[in-house]
Amino acid sequence: MGEFMLKIITSFLWSNAIVFLLGGGLYFSIKLGFPQFKLSSLFKGFKKDSKSSVSPFRSLTMSLAARIGVGSLAGIALAIYTGGPGAIFWIWVAGIITSVNAFCESYMGAKYQEKDGDAYKGGPSFYIEKGLNNKKLASIYAILIIISYIVGFMTIQANTITTSLHEYYGIPSIIIGIILAIISGISIMKGLNEIANITSKLVPIMGIGYIILSVTIILMNLSQIPHVFMEIITDAFQINAIRGGILATFVIGIQRGVFSTEAGLGTGAIASSCSHTDNKVNLGLIQILGIYFTVFVVCTSTALIILTSDYERLNFENMNGIELTQYALHYHLGKSGILVLMLSVVSLAYSTIVAGYYYGESNLKYLIKNVSKAQINLLKIVTVILLIIGSVMSATLLWNIVDVLVAVLAIINMYALIRLRKEIIVDYQKNQ
Repeated sequence: MGEFMLKIITSFLWSNAIVFLLGGGLYFSIKLGFPQFKLSSLFKGFKKDSKSSVSPFRSLTMSLAARIGVGSLAGIALAIYTGGPGAIFWIWVAGIITSVNAFCESYMGAKYQEKDGDAYKGGPSFYIEKGLNNKKLASIYAILIIISYIVGFMTIQANTITTSLHEYYGIPSIIIGIILAIISGISIMKGLNEIANITSKLVPIMGIGYIILSVTIILMNLSQIPHVFMEIITDAFQINAIRGGILATFVIGIQRGVFSTEAGLGTGAIASSCSHTDNKVNLGLIQILGIYFTVFVVCTSTALIILTSDYERLNFENMNGIELTQYALHYHLGKSGILVLMLSVVSLAYSTIVAGYYYGESNLKYLIKNVSKAQINLLKIVTVILLIIGSVMSATLLWNIVDVLVAVLAIINMYALIRLRKEIIVDYQKNQ
């Protein structure tokens, strides 16, 4: 009964979230002249005019660290397994349309950012309070971000790491969870600059390594690639009674796509607000590049790796998603493929955990203006404990919780951006 009710709630929330995400994305795309297609302007924000300890590049890598987590490995596999290859097509569509949402939220986050000692802080809570004059909704969003990342997003990262290592090496999940919690705890105890340092080094290495791996597998299966792309496109519009038809494939694609990119959730605004520059529009445009890299490089690479294997013969229960990616890499590269995946999973999930923790801390600072060191340390301790709990929880339950949280965040954030649309449009046009 509980699981059935959760599905009803999730379906209701996502029917609204999709309208806000895609409707808002299309509206801003038209009003702003489709900035996501003006590729040359997307790189302007990298100019060295940062007036804070966190440069625009470091803020981008922090947002990428949060985005390119297990959603790009386990989430994409889950999309294919439950929605078919056609789900990937809708992930592409969602990526293009919602990328402009990432610009809007990141720009507004930078516009309403505040000083935080020697650094800066900001995000949806700040522009909801100052722009909409709605402190109650801003506080609700801040609480939801803390719950979403500390309870939902970060625990699914821990669960993926433990599932991956336990399945192939037989290491007890609780032991892996404790080790992960200790390593993550050491990193987050050192604060924002350390988190930014970790992500600015780890994300480029992860990205390059995963591209090399993907290109190798694509070249090994080059003759299959045209057929795979055709399968993705045709399956997106195919009526499949087993999977629930076109609508089910569409919804699954949007859900997993939004979870992977976080475009429209407002989280990218938290990362970009760490950097302080004179041209905040250009700072926001950088985030579109982050969406493109996540969707068209990382997520698509994962999809091609899976779709060129014989994944359809598999059957899973209580699926995390990483099992399917593991199988596909083993199919292509044998044991060496599993080793590469282990390194990818650990580094991706770890970077997401440390970046996600900062999102939680930033919103705690919003809720408690003069937050004490003891209160921040309490959040860090709770985070470490939940990483251990998440490592042994049911993957299905965690994904269900995450789906609900993502939908609610999207609805609140997109509602705020649509209400603030005049500011966004006028400020963007002034910058052109």
